[in-house]
Amino acid sequence: MPWYRLTFCPSTAQDLAAIDKAMAQRLLDKSKWLASNVDNLRHESIADDLPGLCKYAVGEWRIFYAIDRTEQLVNIHAIVPQSALRS
Repeated sequence: MPWYRLTFCPSTAQDLAAIDKAMAQRLLDKSKWLASNVDNLRHESIADDLPGLCKYAVGEWRIFYAIDRTEQLVNIHAIVPQSALRS
């Protein structure tokens, strides 16, 4: 099982800075877990017009990510509260 490196888009740091430290740490830990379990999880695109972009729920938060199997990368695009997706 290959290990995947974890990368973050620059805006993700801003997403995490707005979250309390305990939840931000939980989300970072879950992001690391995603990268170490790529082959054990089912990853489904969130929309037909966004191929390869997936999401993972952590409580009321959503981690949006893409997997590059060639480069063995998990790229975190955004971490947002579920409530922000409804508006």
